[in-house]
Amino acid sequence: MIDGKKVIVVMPAYNASRTLERTFAEVPMDVVDAVILTDDASSDGTAALSERLGITTLRHDRNAGYGANQKTCYHAALDVGADVVVMLHPDYQYSPRLIPSMAALVAAGTHDIVLGSRMQDRGALSGGMPFYKYVGNRLLTAFQNRCLGQALSEYHTGYRAYSRRVLETVPWSAFSDGFLFDNEMLVHAIGADLRVGEIACPARYEPDSSSIGLGRSIEYGLGVVRLSWKHRKR
Repeated sequence: MIDGKKVIVVMPAYNASRTLERTFAEVPMDVVDAVILTDDASSDGTAALSERLGITTLRHDRNAGYGANQKTCYHAALDVGADVVVMLHPDYQYSPRLIPSMAALVAAGTHDIVLGSRMQDRGALSGGMPFYKYVGNRLLTAFQNRCLGQALSEYHTGYRAYSRRVLETVPWSAFSDGFLFDNEMLVHAIGADLRVGEIACPARYEPDSSSIGLGRSIEYGLGVVRLSWKHRKR
């Protein structure tokens, strides 16, 4: 707990057996009350490893998608009384050691959402982010800031802390089951005047890190443009 607030870490997982143990080993359990992993029908033993590590493990019978995975995670976190929910990918791309800082800002009530930004302090490029993804991220972020009247350094990080208020206010159950889910969460939260903050987050891009290819990146980018234009400030 932090300031009397229950902190739950959720991990949306797919074929993460090679990185899960390293990621979980760095989760600061002195402030985290529980870790919940949802396995999206992996083929590599992710769920079995998660259970051996003592993580609360949920399973999808079929691959439902990244957004659908998060929906299962958030329902489970709310069911166990989470006040702060930190979404951490189990692929060891983001440092779990930032969980206390991110969760503390939410627990203190100064922010409703805290993003671990790879774009601050050049964390993305130094960590090995492909240059085309870096450029795409910066262009999309600039476009979204213009549409939404914000000044964020990144909209596309997968490392986020949410207050319970966010998960009870934003209609995330109706969002995409795919990769656009994260962006929908943020755009709708901004539209609901929820408070969004950022902290710098170094990122690691290693062979075992999850990533989407060029084609799906383009599809995602077009979805972000449509979403942001639809919700632009008038």
